[in-house]
Amino acid sequence: MNFWQSLMGAGARLFGPPMRPDPNGEAGPIEQAGLVAALVALGAKMAKADGQVRQEDVAAFKQVFRPDAQTEAAVGRFFDLARQTTRGYEHYARVVAKRYRAQPAVLEDVLDGLFHIALADGIVTDDEATFLLTVSDIFGFSEREFERIRATHTGQASTDPYLILGVDEDISDADLRRAYHRQAAANHPDRLMARGLPAELAGLANHKMAMINRAYAEICAQRAKARAPLSLK
Repeated sequence: MNFWQSLMGAGARLFGPPMRPDPNGEAGPIEQAGLVAALVALGAKMAKADGQVRQEDVAAFKQVFRPDAQTEAAVGRFFDLARQTTRGYEHYARVVAKRYRAQPAVLEDVLDGLFHIALADGIVTDDEATFLLTVSDIFGFSEREFERIRATHTGQASTDPYLILGVDEDISDADLRRAYHRQAAANHPDRLMARGLPAELAGLANHKMAMINRAYAEICAQRAKARAPLSLK
């Protein structure tokens, strides 16, 4: 069961009776339901970040979180409650960050989902950008990593191949190759789909992979040209 399916499967317990955590240390029903609440609240408050919740925002939220018939009513009630204000979103971001601090790929998937909601109307406002940057910081991403993630959604600054790979220009060739392979492995469409990335974001997975491949090829070409002997003609 993938990440999103696992969490949404606990959504029906949002308003149910408390249950005891798993004695083996895994995320038990209480923790799982708490994570669902945090994710739903983050999505709802993201939809509210520009001041109003439009139908496009609600549709984008449903595309990301995909509540099934069993969980839709509970998730919908919590969404309606959470979307009344953006206040408190930092707390929910910390709940998610604490649980998945050791799984940055999952946290990036969550941030991708929030970007998808923010871009439902075609633009990211200043208030939405502040929301996203704050969540990214709580998730433990550096400013450079956030710029890379933003670039995959908005195209801004995507002309900087080093930014896309999240490396500095003085990186060695060997470390560059390793950085490229790490990015390619983490963002390969098959890997993202296996983590449960919604079908509506499948295009994002392919776009990310294309940007990563293009960035690496561009850097290699730049370095090869810089090392080529000067012509005496």
